[in-house]
Amino acid sequence: MLRSFIVICGLTVALTAPVTAEDRMLTEAVELTGTILFVGHDVPGLVIGVVRNGETAVAGFGKTRADGGEPGGDTMMRIGSITKVFTGLTLAHLVADGTVHLTDPVARHLDWDVAIPEKDGNAIRLVDLATHASGLPREIDAPRGPPDQPEAFHTEEQFTANLKDKPLIFAPGTGIYYSNFAFDVLSSALANAAGKPYDELLSARVLGPIGLSATTFEPTAEQRRDLMQGHGFDGEPWPDTVTSPGIYGSGGLFSTANDMLHWLGWNLDRFGRDGAEARAISQAAHLFRDNLDPVYGMDESGHMDAMGLGWVVMQPHGDRPLILQKAGGMQGVFSYLAFAPTRGVGVFVAINQYDFPLAMAMAETANELIEQLAPR
Repeated sequence: MLRSFIVICGLTVALTAPVTAEDRMLTEAVELTGTILFVGHDVPGLVIGVVRNGETAVAGFGKTRADGGEPGGDTMMRIGSITKVFTGLTLAHLVADGTVHLTDPVARHLDWDVAIPEKDGNAIRLVDLATHASGLPREIDAPRGPPDQPEAFHTEEQFTANLKDKPLIFAPGTGIYYSNFAFDVLSSALANAAGKPYDELLSARVLGPIGLSATTFEPTAEQRRDLMQGHGFDGEPWPDTVTSPGIYGSGGLFSTANDMLHWLGWNLDRFGRDGAEARAISQAAHLFRDNLDPVYGMDESGHMDAMGLGWVVMQPHGDRPLILQKAGGMQGVFSYLAFAPTRGVGVFVAINQYDFPLAMAMAETANELIEQLAPR
């Protein structure tokens, strides 16, 4: 193990992209961590970034695509289910300004022509959707249209069909089952409550005020030229496809490592005034694991102890501080985002191939890197 570690250290300079940070240790930690992950696994490309006390460092390895260059801080990529924490913050903003309440039944904010299912007398509340506690299934049961016709799938008609006459898996608020469907229902409810399309709502309340200029549902032609192409489990490249508006709440966003570090910096600004109320609501633990049944689909990137609004909360353990994290997977790209809210440290990492062992390894490595940079 030590011999392999020394060999990898010797390859660091050759394999990493240039990074800049006043914190020399941060730069070297990012380079070494990224090198270990990239050399140890056969993936086309990897990018990793860290923020600590306002200083950032990014390193890229491999290629964005077969005919592309090395990924870097401005490389566009899908971030998949990391989108959910943005939806959670949108909810938090509407709660902070009194537009909605966390405990509102979702039916109050939907104008769909369908009865929202209940179980054991429990109605689905907005907070249940944002904590995977709604009892809804992971995905909707519906035929998918061709990739170049996003309006053909994840439509309101398909959503309502999946809500009609289908019992919930459990009573809302009594268990946790990871659900993309729930976050798409949530984004629809928030859009209706705010009186504007969800993409406009997210831009107005989250992306614009924070300054996330590269985070979007629809990259420009120029941004797509630097897009990190995803690959399937067999290593074959996947084409870039349009994004259905129906999944804007659960997994539709594109972003860059630099924007993700900026996003982490905003979340780490505990005493900043801009968006302070919404940040506190978003990051609070709203549902603890204790006595929930079932709990499924939440532990792949680290043991879930509680849920914020989209954030998976991991309690301190040993030298590891409190961590909030979220993983994503979309169109052949796996990504992971984590931060220690009281320690000023956050990590973002992404690979452009579906590789479950590496996805779990990079989450574990990111959590360990936070532990090393901000021990208890």
